[in-house]
Amino acid sequence: MKIERPRGTRDFLPDEMERRRAVERVMREIAESFGYREVSTPTFEHLELFTLKSGQGIVEEIYAFRDKSGRELALRPELTAPVMRMFVNECSVMPRPLRFYYLSNCFRYERPQKGRYREFWQFGVELIGSDRPESDAEVIMLAYRILKSLNVNFKLHVGHVGLLRDVLSDVSEKDRAMRLIDKKDWEGLRALLKEEGQADIFDTVIEISEASDVEKAREVYPDFDYSYLEVLFGILEEMDVRFVPDFGIARGLDYYTGVVFEMYAEGLGAQKQVCGGGSYRLSGLFGGEDVPSTGFAIGFDRVVQVCSVEILRKPKAVVVGFGDSIRAFRVAEMLRSAGIHAIVDVMGRNVKKQLSYADSIKADFAVFAGDELERGQVRIKNLRTQEQEDVSLKDLRGYFSGFLNSGS
Repeated sequence: MKIERPRGTRDFLPDEMERRRAVERVMREIAESFGYREVSTPTFEHLELFTLKSGQGIVEEIYAFRDKSGRELALRPELTAPVMRMFVNECSVMPRPLRFYYLSNCFRYERPQKGRYREFWQFGVELIGSDRPESDAEVIMLAYRILKSLNVNFKLHVGHVGLLRDVLSDVSEKDRAMRLIDKKDWEGLRALLKEEGQADIFDTVIEISEASDVEKAREVYPDFDYSYLEVLFGILEEMDVRFVPDFGIARGLDYYTGVVFEMYAEGLGAQKQVCGGGSYRLSGLFGGEDVPSTGFAIGFDRVVQVCSVEILRKPKAVVVGFGDSIRAFRVAEMLRSAGIHAIVDVMGRNVKKQLSYADSIKADFAVFAGDELERGQVRIKNLRTQEQEDVSLKDLRGYFSGFLNSGS
């Protein structure tokens, strides 16, 4: 009986993994260039970690289960909560601000569709300990540089949840109202505001959501302090970060405290959001002190779909043996020491079939482990140009130096 992979999961073959690793390399290098260091948390956590953050409703959307001792656990559906739990448990006395990044798989029990899977990967960062506009600017710039470096065609929207929360200050079900705004469910919002006797602020919410800059938002609602946004926007403009002010970005949970941002990429259809982030206060919810934080999560799988990235490959050589496997293994070790990926025949094939195999796997070179070895040489055939020559063993590194780290 053939066993299929579980619904909503994927297998990645070598070509796809090379592409994913290339994208990963870019993300890691840029994050580290900003001073962020990698962290990793468990694949499963106590269920309470996620219900505290997102409410009991999330249980229907995730892989929650009891272990053999009856403990309620869950596969992580996202990574901000685990990182903040780690901060509270292990990092609260470390010098601030803390700069962490991560890349891990997450799990959600939802209907699989294009761009949405039950197992997916997130790349993200958390900057913990600062509530200044510079921290939001740095995190936004970092996400922006990553997507630009990967040649993703995207738009960045930046807003501030404090503005809408201020407008909704007299609404008892503020979080519900924010969720309706986030979904652009204007009829649902109108009905909620009417129920609460706040129908008169509906037009204000719409006008703020449509405001194209700070001045227009101030004209609609002058009671909010826009100075934080003005500093942030000024930094982003000076740093050549192109963005759209979007005061309609909402979050339905009250630990989001200020700046929020989202990035939308071309070529993904309905699942076009590739990054979401903002400032929040979550550590107090997990038993720690109330510490300001800001961060983002990038949908790694979606970025892989639409990015353009250079895949760096080392040259690949097939060692062609003549019935002497020890000699072939020795030549392969020499090649690896010279920085070349070397493959030895382990099927007992003749020379013709070994060369045929080299062609089938798109090898760059055939290196013959023949009698030349006794003279301190190997015969090398460039399978791209079909040229061949005898090369001294001590000159192997020099011979291959022009081929190393070539992009393909």
